[in-house]
Amino acid sequence: MRKIIHIDMDAFFASIEQRDHADYRGKPLAVGYPGARGVVAAASYEARVYGVRSAMASKIALRKCPHLIFVQPRFDVYKSVSRQIMEIFHEYTDLVEPLSLDEAFLDVTENHKQIASATQIAREIKQKILDTVGLTASAGVSFNKFLAKIASDYKKPNGLFVVKPEDAERFVETLVVEQFYGVGKVTAERMHRLGIKTGADLKQWSEQGLVSNFGKAGHIYYQNARAIDDRPVEWRRIRKSVSSETTFESDIDTYDDLLPELGKVSREVIEYIHKKNFKGRTVNLKIKYADFKVISRSKTFPAPVTDYEALYKAGSELLKQVDLSHKVRLIGVGIKNIEEDAGWTGDTQLRIEFKEDEIS
Repeated sequence: MRKIIHIDMDAFFASIEQRDHADYRGKPLAVGYPGARGVVAAASYEARVYGVRSAMASKIALRKCPHLIFVQPRFDVYKSVSRQIMEIFHEYTDLVEPLSLDEAFLDVTENHKQIASATQIAREIKQKILDTVGLTASAGVSFNKFLAKIASDYKKPNGLFVVKPEDAERFVETLVVEQFYGVGKVTAERMHRLGIKTGADLKQWSEQGLVSNFGKAGHIYYQNARAIDDRPVEWRRIRKSVSSETTFESDIDTYDDLLPELGKVSREVIEYIHKKNFKGRTVNLKIKYADFKVISRSKTFPAPVTDYEALYKAGSELLKQVDLSHKVRLIGVGIKNIEEDAGWTGDTQLRIEFKEDEIS
């Protein structure tokens, strides 16, 4: 049986800012931009008491916590700390699957230090992180990725929780569906309408019934309700898409005004794929309207899209298919459908919407 650890740093960006600035410690803090279109990237635990959460609009966060301190992100610092943490993981195993700058799965079934107990390894890693970078992490330990991920969230912050094989199904039955990895707000609401509120409720459904209601994800929900997850820890992850998006200071509703913004994000994508030697054939256009409704349009080409002119032309043609009778607050463009012979394996990229103009 495999031994899987999931490590998740506690309020990573915010904790780094509090570590480096004594004036921020013990105070509600958000990393991000406080402007009208700003978004909270990370919130300290003091801010979370007021209901401030990551991905929340800054203006809403300030309404919940008027004395909230906003700090602009320092990505170079966060990436540097992340590299230090990843080096600690690799002291124990080469089977490390980063999910973002601040979390990763580790398969320690066989490990460099020949430690039999995954729980002991998790404790050592947590202590080494604290000693090395001065930050706390939470760890989940179990025999598959699904359970380890949930376990790491179970006693945050600075927690350690173990789900043993003999306890697994009973543990899953007690969970509310919102705790299931991959079940977001919309899916949870759909489940609630079907009378599915807990893992025990989910377990009562047949696989066919779940697939009928939730598509391919139904297969996963069926297995997870039974504590089953056969996914390996993928130590070499192939990037499947590259995208960039931007939110406007004022909403836009004309094709001509959107084109320069399309050009901006297209150039960012092309610069990134040249740097990483990424290849993809499908161009995807994303539009978010003023009412936050999101639509997308895509087109697949016979050869990889690798230059700015081709991407911009494809994006502008897709834009012509978009209804512009409503104002637009965000535009994004991306390339996906990685070529089989590209052979690129890269660092996991962190997708965060600050001003919503980051490469993701």
